Amino acid sequence: MDQPVATRRAELLQDMVGVPIPRLWCPPVTHYVDDGSVDIARMAAHWRSMSAYVGGFLVPGSTGEGWDMAEAEVDALVDLAIGLAVGLDTRLLIGVLQVDAETMIRRVDAIVADLRARTGLHNPFQALKACHVVGFTICPPRGAALTQDQIRDALAQVLDLGIPIALYQLPQITQNEVSAATFADLATRYPNLIMFKDTSGQDRVPLSDGGASGVFLVRGAERDYAKWLDATGGCYHGFLLSTANGFARELREVIDLAVSGQVEAAQRLSRRLTAAVDACFDAVSDLPYGNPFASANKAIDHHMAYGARAVDMAAPLLHSTRRLPEGVVRTIGEILREHSLVPPIGYLS
Repeated sequence: MDQPVATRRAELLQDMVGVPIPRLWCPPVTHYVDDGSVDIARMAAHWRSMSAYVGGFLVPGSTGEGWDMAEAEVDALVDLAIGLAVGLDTRLLIGVLQVDAETMIRRVDAIVADLRARTGLHNPFQALKACHVVGFTICPPRGAALTQDQIRDALAQVLDLGIPIALYQLPQITQNEVSAATFADLATRYPNLIMFKDTSGQDRVPLSDGGASGVFLVRGAERDYAKWLDATGGCYHGFLLSTANGFARELREVIDLAVSGQVEAAQRLSRRLTAAVDACFDAVSDLPYGNPFASANKAIDHHMAYGARAVDMAAPLLHSTRRLPEGVVRTIGEILREHSLVPPIGYLS
């Protein structure tokens, strides 16, 4: 007799991700050098600085400027990320940020083929595990006019591959949302739907699901971190947050405090982080280029990397090869100091 879907999902999560499943994940920013190529040494240093607190990474995500990259750039970044994940003994979700199911399937197939060739392992699950890849992250197909039937059918085509999938609710880009009913239908049918990330700020699916499906629910929207954890009565198991690029230690502390029952302490730290994050995102809101996830977090990380020397260093580069304005970087440094969140000595020192 076939096992129930929930049982197969739990076994797949245990096999691919491990137990306990990390509660904090990060979509890392992508660092560049002057010619626009990826700064490999800086990426390695940044990942090392987060790895004690973050249990897994999503590459490429919106924060890593994945929507702006050509396919060859994504391939090179994924290759680097696999090396970092293996070297740091951490987990990797590979982002397949595409606008339609056909392209998603083509990209997943191509990456799985590459992992098989890289490892010499024919079994796709074994090849993924050897590269510390726990699955692929996909979004709904793009289009404001798409019906839920069309969204469900497109996602089902990708899930039919049988590969572990994390579904990413990102209406800021896709112009639509997976409804709670659509999610419930897919979760009932597909044990390889292992994770759901919601960055909409509306939280409709997790509020409806409440963990009943067994899908691991992570919040991508910022603010009020302690409030949303299941340990404090919220509907999420953890977070996949852009701000873990700079605040990995503090976000992990919020989680640990909440899980250990120190709810008031978790809420105090959560309020402090929320105030700082709100101000940092406000500081980049008027920029006419880049996306706010990348811009704010690159500026925050700039201060975490260089500490007191940050004001003397060249501002971070975006994928477009434009630098963040020095005034924005200075403003974010002032915000971090106001909230006692900037180290005197950065991780690059």
